[in-house]
Amino acid sequence: PVTDGSRELHSLCAQLEFLLQFDLKEKRSFFGQRKDYWDFLCQGLARRRQEHEGVRFVTSLDKLKTPVGRGRAFLRYCLVHRQLAESLQLCLLDPESLCEWYYARSPFLSPQHRAEILGSLYELDGVTFHLAL
Repeated sequence: PVTDGSRELHSLCAQLEFLLQFDLKEKRSFFGQRKDYWDFLCQGLARRRQEHEGVRFVTSLDKLKTPVGRGRAFLRYCLVHRQLAESLQLCLLDPESLCEWYYARSPFLSPQHRAEILGSLYELDGVTFHLAL
């Protein structure tokens, strides 16, 4: 199993975060806090489901104060529970939402790149992750 000490885990998470932040439009909350991929994921999942268990778990963690911290915790939760590809796919189903959150260079806006990314993420479902949540 992959654990917190794994160098590959840190590289994977950094690449996932880079991908989710690449060409992300700058958005701000009502109070001026910058929104991040966490907000995109929450919005996308809320449109598709009643409530995602990973979102509920992350929002229950009082120590997490920033959208980036919550996003990282969500990615780790999804890796442990083998839900990353499915969760991201649900967020990527709505082209209007994608255009609302991402500029044209985002790989998520390219059907071919999106399929390649999701295919790779679905392969991760076969990997066991033992991470501290």
